[in-house]
Amino acid sequence: MTETVRLTAAQAMVKWLAAQLTEEGDRFIDGIWGIFGHGNVAGLGEALEKAQQDFPTWRGQNEQTMAHAAIAYAKAKKRTRAMAITSSIGPGATNMITAAALAHVNRLPILLIPGDIFANRRPDPVLQQVEHVEDGTVSANDCFRPVSRYFDRITRPEHLLTCLPRALATMTDPATCGPVTLSFCQDVQTEAFDYPVAFFEPRTWFIRRPHADARELEAVVGLLKAAKSPVIVAGGGVIYSQAEEVLAAFASKHGIPVIETQAGKSALAQAHPMNFGAAGVDGSAAANAVAEAADLIIGVGTRFQDFTTGSWALFKHPTRRLVSINVAAYDAMKHGAVPVMGDAKVTLEAISSALGDHQAAGFDAQVRADWLAAVTEHCRDRKVSEGERPMDCEVIGAVQRATGEDAIAMCAAGTMPGALKLLWQPSQGGYHMEYGFSCMGYEIAGAMGVKLALPDREVICFVGDGSYMMANSELATAVMRKVPFTVVLTDNRGYGCINRLQQGCGGEEFNNLYKDCNVEQQPQIDYVAHAASMGAQAVKAESIADLETQIRLAKGRDIPTVIVIETDPSEGPGFGTAGHWWDVAVPEVGETSKLKAAYAAYLDNKQRQQLVN
Repeated sequence: MTETVRLTAAQAMVKWLAAQLTEEGDRFIDGIWGIFGHGNVAGLGEALEKAQQDFPTWRGQNEQTMAHAAIAYAKAKKRTRAMAITSSIGPGATNMITAAALAHVNRLPILLIPGDIFANRRPDPVLQQVEHVEDGTVSANDCFRPVSRYFDRITRPEHLLTCLPRALATMTDPATCGPVTLSFCQDVQTEAFDYPVAFFEPRTWFIRRPHADARELEAVVGLLKAAKSPVIVAGGGVIYSQAEEVLAAFASKHGIPVIETQAGKSALAQAHPMNFGAAGVDGSAAANAVAEAADLIIGVGTRFQDFTTGSWALFKHPTRRLVSINVAAYDAMKHGAVPVMGDAKVTLEAISSALGDHQAAGFDAQVRADWLAAVTEHCRDRKVSEGERPMDCEVIGAVQRATGEDAIAMCAAGTMPGALKLLWQPSQGGYHMEYGFSCMGYEIAGAMGVKLALPDREVICFVGDGSYMMANSELATAVMRKVPFTVVLTDNRGYGCINRLQQGCGGEEFNNLYKDCNVEQQPQIDYVAHAASMGAQAVKAESIADLETQIRLAKGRDIPTVIVIETDPSEGPGFGTAGHWWDVAVPEVGETSKLKAAYAAYLDNKQRQQLVN
């Protein structure tokens, strides 16, 4: 007879999650962030309180930003570990949908456990219930369906026996990795069931390394041997596969330059001689030069997002071919690519073995040296005239000079992602960017998640005043938990990045910078006082030199430091020949000469787009 133990569904869920292990013996789900409400406090709340020694619970300030911290943790851990989030029903649940979308786009694991309505429907409609007049099975949690890799609604206690293993299988499979939503009806959380004792035995989850089909490998080896000017596009899959050293050896042995996506940046240290830097819209002159000349583009673990490809106008060789090495068929088949479905590390090893001593015909190494020299010059501390404010490039230069090899620069939205991708020169693993969803408000919570994952690394959070105003409350959580990181808050008095894009598309300045908004008076926000009010160490840097000093002073503190510096909103990240066109649709009809000129330029650039091979 099967041995059983009687537990509530919530108690059973927590007990099972605590027993799911990594190959190193750690919990795969490290713990759970939770804000309690009537939809989860009596069920999950009771279970989590009793299990604190085996499965920790942390409280944040907002469901979305708690989830951002968890996502950043998983990203920094290279998808080898994850966290869970629980909320009540209603707004607590829907607050997490943005974070679910972020994790879905970036292929990052997170377990979302929103409370749900009563499965028995007796008290319907309950507080915060969203009713669908044509479908009685719908609740607010159905909004998670399109942004979850696996979704389940737990309406009976025994559903855990199937849904929990499916959840972990999804999160640990490199091809399906992403957010899982288990919508947990609040009455079911408290219902008891006789669960098999064997269900709670510890289980180790392995991250698979699928090998590519021999025929796909043969096709790519043939293309590489025939190519005159190949280039590798390193995406986030290189890092998640932990293929950094293999990529470095592959590029060096076969003489193939590497260019980077936002997710793939720092797979190779910037100092590596085969690293030509960022590609595409926010790309370096060196990377874009080799990309434009490439007759074979080899994507490794990348989605080929439009910023990487210059909206598919970057690769200009008339007979160029595209190869995509990826664990997911959906990504491997994009844009007519020759697919190689397999893990980045083992696939690169297999291709290299088949190539033997073959080397590409050659590349212009001087463009890389010229680019790096230009970066150094661009990021120096120039003399600022009276009334001038420093530019973002100078802020980046100051931080770069004041930090060590262990520093991780992180960001998500606004001007800084492009500027950092272009100008930050990281050591291996020294870059963390959420740019798949480019979610404003990720930064503060994300920095906390990165530091929790990598406590021995120095974490520098770059955030603009716009993103800071959207979501800053997890700064208080970081203070309470003593999670130290440094925030560089660039205040350009509005949404400077989109203001420049607005003008570049032929528009007039409107509703982005505070000065162009319909307000009775301009806001005078004291960010130093605001950050200090949440317990952070806060200071305003009066110059680039002062910023360097304050960065150094922040090291060794056990709470977050916020350094505010005013910057020029009119300056973008690019210079010279850096950067590339981005397809942002321009109005076809307009009255101003500026708009007409922008539309003419738009049509000219669209002619260079190549959608398929």
